[in-house]
Amino acid sequence: MKNILVTGGLGYIGSHTVVALQQAGFQVYIIDDLSNSHLNVWEKITSITNIQPVFYNIDLKDANAVNVFFQSHEIDGVIHFAAYKAVGESVEKPLLYYRNNLLGLMNVLQAMDDYAADHFIFSSSCTVYGQADEMPIHEQTPLKKPESPYGNTKKMGEEIIEDFVKATQKNAIALRYFNPVGAHASGVIGELPSGIPNNLVPYVTQTAMGIRECLGIFGNDYDTRDGTAIRDYIDVNDLADAHVKAMQRLLDKKNQAHLEFFNLGSGTGSTVLEIVHAFEQANGIKIPYEMKPRRAGDIVQAFADYSLAKNQLNWQPTTSLQTSMQTSWKFQQQTEK
Repeated sequence: MKNILVTGGLGYIGSHTVVALQQAGFQVYIIDDLSNSHLNVWEKITSITNIQPVFYNIDLKDANAVNVFFQSHEIDGVIHFAAYKAVGESVEKPLLYYRNNLLGLMNVLQAMDDYAADHFIFSSSCTVYGQADEMPIHEQTPLKKPESPYGNTKKMGEEIIEDFVKATQKNAIALRYFNPVGAHASGVIGELPSGIPNNLVPYVTQTAMGIRECLGIFGNDYDTRDGTAIRDYIDVNDLADAHVKAMQRLLDKKNQAHLEFFNLGSGTGSTVLEIVHAFEQANGIKIPYEMKPRRAGDIVQAFADYSLAKNQLNWQPTTSLQTSMQTSWKFQQQTEK
């Protein structure tokens, strides 16, 4: 049984990936500092899989603590989610994002080098493309300067990993995903941000629940079919499946380069208003919303060409947008019980 470390494993995508890894037969270790996650997710993962992952509350900026962990465990592969991720907040607090996202990454890579852990999956983002000139976005799309410090930490993270694998001959995959939505079919785990949500769907579900009075839509003057920004919404369970397949690819030595890049998206762009209406139709609930000014760091549109992941990872999304909207609402309802 291979030992996989998942940093940020109690977060949104991390927790779903832990479930998928356990169900695929891996022994999972979680490191999370609980800065944007909740300890009870550890118990919820266990309730789904009947296997309790090993959990450590470690701040990855603490190099000594990271070192002690790797010294104590034989790790075959690392999936690195742990990072701050709010675009708007990163514009307001850039140093917070650079310090947390890059220092944590470098400490993990250093420990991998010191303790002979050879396989690394990086949670990257479509933000590395900035505002691409053409749609859909594929892996050869030129990278532009990201529109936010958050996006820049992902781009710089990829560059750090590229230099790292050149120097060490280790193997890594950067998964550039678009906008994760949905929750586990059980409704037990899902996206539960601390404070006011930065992502659209949790804001929609909290508005539906009455926690938020009204959904704010940032910008209705974009050059799109209804004036609101276009994004590619991909179900979190499909993302989790891609991480398992990517790790298996590295373990089976099927990678074709020391660092590979794959886009993970649905291949379809939806406007903000289309997502709101999809939620309303899937769940029979009306969402009150109001238009607000554009938000700093946001781009007009982004959606993926995922054909490389389909061909190389044998991966493709299988979850419909309607299902994602239904599981998101189920999770929100169960969270409020």
